[in-house]
Amino acid sequence: MFEYAPAPESRAIVDIRPTYGLFINGEFVDGGDPHKSINPATEEVLAEVSWADAADVDRAVRAAREAYDRVWGPMPGRDRAKYLFRIARLIQERSRELAVLESLDNGKPIRESRDVDLPLVAAHFFYYAGWADKLEYAGFGGRPTSQHSGPQPRPLGVAAQVIPWNFPLLMLAWKIAPALAAGNTVVLKPAETTPLTALLFAEICQQADLPAGVVNIVTGAGETGRALVEHPGVDKVAFTGSTEVGRAIARAVAGTRKKLTLELGGKAANIVFDDAPVDQAVEGIVNGIFFNQGHVCCAGSRLLVQESVADRVLESLKRRMAQLRVGDPLDKNTDIGAINSAAQLARIREISDSGSAEGAERWSPPCELPERGFWFAPTVFTGVTQAHRIAREEIFGPVLSVLTFRTPAEAVEKANNTPYGLSAGIWTDKGSRILWLADRLRAGVVWANTFNKFDPTSPFGGYKESGYGREGGRHGLEGYLNV
Repeated sequence: MFEYAPAPESRAIVDIRPTYGLFINGEFVDGGDPHKSINPATEEVLAEVSWADAADVDRAVRAAREAYDRVWGPMPGRDRAKYLFRIARLIQERSRELAVLESLDNGKPIRESRDVDLPLVAAHFFYYAGWADKLEYAGFGGRPTSQHSGPQPRPLGVAAQVIPWNFPLLMLAWKIAPALAAGNTVVLKPAETTPLTALLFAEICQQADLPAGVVNIVTGAGETGRALVEHPGVDKVAFTGSTEVGRAIARAVAGTRKKLTLELGGKAANIVFDDAPVDQAVEGIVNGIFFNQGHVCCAGSRLLVQESVADRVLESLKRRMAQLRVGDPLDKNTDIGAINSAAQLARIREISDSGSAEGAERWSPPCELPERGFWFAPTVFTGVTQAHRIAREEIFGPVLSVLTFRTPAEAVEKANNTPYGLSAGIWTDKGSRILWLADRLRAGVVWANTFNKFDPTSPFGGYKESGYGREGGRHGLEGYLNV
């Protein structure tokens, strides 16, 4: 194994304010009681952030409504597109600053925030900027027959958006870009543990001269989110997060006129057949479960390996896991960063301990974890059955459960034996087998000989307890339009 000299990214590029208020009607304003946002790698306090109460949420929704009625709703799509393009370019110009802040506040390795998250954030705004003046040709409700005919989709109004802590800025882009392109205004609530890049995005909105009230950001925890979702002035609710909270939101908006999309949990199967290129498959397995410390709703947390090659795949996987570097998220050599919070670390430990207690065999490579911060070594469980808790529940951490199968039909049965249905992966040299499985796997996204690949032009979403509706692509616009 190579020894790497430390290669830390500079923190000097980021100017973190000691305190942050709420972003309402184009300005930062005072909110409720301040709460600390900490660096999960060091437990250092980064800033104090105000949490919004019901009155603050009401101010934000009213500002969004006024901006929708007065400015953004009547604005021609070509003009909305100019603002989205401007935001996308500013994100590119400030991408290093945003990436460093994301890694500080979230704990993910700088290589991921710099090389994956930020390029995708800008790409989503560029992509939806291109749609802003073409909505009538998107094919919703029928296909236009000429330049001047076809359906005329309309924006819904005010969109309430609640996003999680695993991809704070990317989830913001997934939500805000299509909403603005469709002509809606937005009130967004970032996760309570990762608010800082959303607040820096608010500065970018100011820099882009986005009309006041078009984007509003209210920080806080569950009570803030509940006040936003239940506000009568909201026309659309978009939520990404846990299935438990998603159920509560669905109950809250049931019987109202609000349109709802939910992107919830997952327990994806990553299926490896005996004809798969083992080294390539192992890289996909590692990327599927250890990317972003396993804080990925579509993570390949269940590895299904064909029995005849299980020993070979596991041997190669363990050898590869032993090369993973756990440590400082700002070090460009780091593969696995910090767990986002003490609460999430406790959950990962509790479910992992249940795997050992239920008889599965646990293995982690030797690695020295930092003394401060929230850390968990990459872990693999073998001897797992479908009855094990680690094979049924979403762990949301760097923990992989390994099961085996003999036939393609058995692989499909085991892969679909979950209440979730967000994603799946297939590793095989046979194209016909890929198509056969993809048609039978009950998952919203099926990757073939790759994993965790995203593109703004491609829709993403799930079935069953993984939610409903799609984000990304042309399909991601439909949830923000009256068609």
